[in-house]
Amino acid sequence: MMHVVATAGHVDHGKSTLVRALTRMEPDRLEEERRRGLTIELGFAWTTLPGGDRLAFVDVPGHERLVATMLAGVGPVPAVMFVVAADQGWQRQSEEHLAVLDALGVRHGLLVVTRRDLAGAGMADLAREEALSRIAATSLGEVESVMVSGTTGEGLDDLRAALERLTASLPAPDADADVRLWIDRVFTIRGRGTVVTGTLGAGTISVGDRLACGGDLVRVRGLQSLKEDRDRVGAVARVAVNLHGGAGGAGRGEALLTPGRWLTADVVDVRLRGEPARDLPRELILHVGSAAVPVHVRPLGDDTARLALRRALPLRIGDGALLRDPGRHRVPAGVTVLDVRPEPFTRRGAAAARARELASITGRPDGAGELRRRRLITRTDLVAMGVPVPAEPVAGDWLADPGHWADLRERLIAAVEEHAAAHPADPGLSADAARRALGLPDRALVEALAAGLRRRDGRIYGRTTAPELPPAVRRAVDAVRRDLTGAPFQAPDAGRLAELGLTPKMLAAAAATGALLKVGAGIVLLPGDDARAAALLAKLGGPFTLSEARRALGTTRRVAVPLLEHLDERGYTVRVDDLRRRCTERTT
Repeated sequence: MMHVVATAGHVDHGKSTLVRALTRMEPDRLEEERRRGLTIELGFAWTTLPGGDRLAFVDVPGHERLVATMLAGVGPVPAVMFVVAADQGWQRQSEEHLAVLDALGVRHGLLVVTRRDLAGAGMADLAREEALSRIAATSLGEVESVMVSGTTGEGLDDLRAALERLTASLPAPDADADVRLWIDRVFTIRGRGTVVTGTLGAGTISVGDRLACGGDLVRVRGLQSLKEDRDRVGAVARVAVNLHGGAGGAGRGEALLTPGRWLTADVVDVRLRGEPARDLPRELILHVGSAAVPVHVRPLGDDTARLALRRALPLRIGDGALLRDPGRHRVPAGVTVLDVRPEPFTRRGAAAARARELASITGRPDGAGELRRRRLITRTDLVAMGVPVPAEPVAGDWLADPGHWADLRERLIAAVEEHAAAHPADPGLSADAARRALGLPDRALVEALAAGLRRRDGRIYGRTTAPELPPAVRRAVDAVRRDLTGAPFQAPDAGRLAELGLTPKMLAAAAATGALLKVGAGIVLLPGDDARAAALLAKLGGPFTLSEARRALGTTRRVAVPLLEHLDERGYTVRVDDLRRRCTERTT
């Protein structure tokens, strides 16, 4: 099993020397680093603990100008080895590194007092006690301490034993989790292409996997962990990933992601640990994983704020991060992400209302609570936010808060009844109209809500299922019926219909009530006159043409064409060829 621990501490306190003594490897990787004797970039080395587990170190720079690089290494790592030199004690970067760890909420650590050979017992004890006291006041709490000398080897066996106890206390990683590998280094190998490295905190990566990176899909061509080729690497691990295709967007601060399982957010609501929200500078740097992104801070409550990110990041509810003020070399606040899809402020008082709502949100993913706040959300989006799914979808991929769903059902019934009262000739409410009335994002939700209600031809009905003609329309229909009584197949023309005020919609309503028979667009007869027409045509004694049918019925081509097509559809007649029809057994 592998564990990953980051170093932390002031510049030139012996972090790299200590890692070198433990691993017999050179963590510094740049010629300039070796020349100057200090870590400029992230270094990596590893060893085998006495119990057989592998331990990888992320060796970070201690210089104040390189805190951003330090954060890129520490951000994704679950534990820290904090280094303080016995002969120098607590220093400025010791304080800033500790503030970083506290802001990130790191809870697992070990204090190592180095250069024991360069300080007397009293000075070394003083350095240790001061460091332990400061560390205890942070998220790390009380930690074990070891005194060593990386140069002479004094205390290294005790340190290895302490590291084994530290790694044994770490929570087990979730090897089945969605992958989010924050990239901390990128380089190119001739003949192989782009290689990225990072600390895999959760999930599993296999050769052949397709991962998302900067909006592109890439394929995992090869994997290495601790310089060993691997077909599969599970968390927690240092990993190098050889990418194929679309890797131009890969860089420090980007992430390799399981496709379709992450939302990128450029506006987030957060809880702050540190300075009050109102005292924060409005422009800061958000550090999360290996990313460092400028943000605009909008205070909401005393300890809550809305961050507008200059670049969208793959974030989930509960993610830890920190805000840093690089100009003043300080970390004013740690951050817990509360919402990665906050509603925009579109009305007066919305920010204050949001502050009250955020006060009750813990930052621990809560499926039922999130569903209650959002009322409707897809299962896919909820999972991508890092929230467990609390219930089965109500329609398709949609989840609904039970109370909101019941309210929507009542509102749908009310909307159907209101429509029927306002449009008695057309009492059925279309599904699309219902969706708009309820403000729903998907017609499938309307279909699910309408379960148990009467539905016909894409319309939803309440107590009234049949059209009711208003008095004026009934009088117009009666006039048509009188016209047709004397000349059954002389359907009124458009002029007559317009004179009576019968629009196509009114004709459809009259047909739905059974007052008229609609045989074509704008062509109406009396109910039952289609069967009467078929009986007359049967008397022709054989196949007949359109002209013969027109004469037999005493009508015009305007009526005869749609009437014959209607008779075909109803099974009264059937075509013999392009010119003739004959009556069927239904007619005879």
